[in-house]
Amino acid sequence: MRYARLTPGHGFKPSNSFLYYLQRIIVSPPLRGMCVRMFRNWVRVRHGISARVAIPARLQLLDRLHAEGYAALGNVLTTGQCDDIHGYFADKILTDRQDDTSTFMLAQVPPAARLAEYSLHDIVRCPHILALANDSRLLELAERYIGCKPTISQLGVRWSFPASGMRSDLQTFHRDSEDWRYFKVIVYLTDVGPDDGPHVYVRGTHRTRAPVRLKIQSDGEISREYGEERLIMAVGERGFGFAVDTAGVHKGSPPVGRPRLMLQIQYSLFRSYAYVYEPEPYAGNTAFDPYINRLILA
Repeated sequence: MRYARLTPGHGFKPSNSFLYYLQRIIVSPPLRGMCVRMFRNWVRVRHGISARVAIPARLQLLDRLHAEGYAALGNVLTTGQCDDIHGYFADKILTDRQDDTSTFMLAQVPPAARLAEYSLHDIVRCPHILALANDSRLLELAERYIGCKPTISQLGVRWSFPASGMRSDLQTFHRDSEDWRYFKVIVYLTDVGPDDGPHVYVRGTHRTRAPVRLKIQSDGEISREYGEERLIMAVGERGFGFAVDTAGVHKGSPPVGRPRLMLQIQYSLFRSYAYVYEPEPYAGNTAFDPYINRLILA
């Protein structure tokens, strides 16, 4: 899976571009809501819906995600599991997110590198990650938030490094536009304090009208428009996770102390047409739902 530039070459598909921009141009919340209801009913007819009994604590998380666009999940990985993940990736190749011709290992990070990612090939073979993405608690949250059986439409493991110079767009306030309805579970694989690149989210902005042309905004613009009291700064020890609807305004702060490693799992109504999918062969013993994992696992 890689990011589609939506220009000729680099995996460009005209159908991808059309479907991506179709859902981008419908920005009215009531109209988008009507489309979501129609599409999720279609998925329910084709793939059913679970009969899980609602657990009050999970319903509270769901309510918080609906109301604020953000819900802390607590520690979803143990320290030992985080150690296993670090050990696995120690000798794996990273690709610079801003220059996909630049590859390196963690022991040899170039000074200018700001964001770098591991390949899906390596991610699906890493211990604990697929199991977490398919954890019944997360899938239940996804199904109830989206309203039908979810799709895992993105799975990433990314380093953010302290670096001088201009920030990446991901490190400046912005909105995502991945699909008609989606959210992400972000799990810190390193300890993240205020100086270590925490995720910052503007509470409630997932429910507001987004501009047709997505834009980045400065910290000052966000403070003036929304006020500091609406900012949620997600900090926590490694293993800490949170659910966040990134249709709302957010950023990943650039670290100024230690580098940050995070896992990102995206659950959505459909595939994200911002990506070109190349599912990876899976030879593990665990039987994951083929529909939920179809974009990740061949």
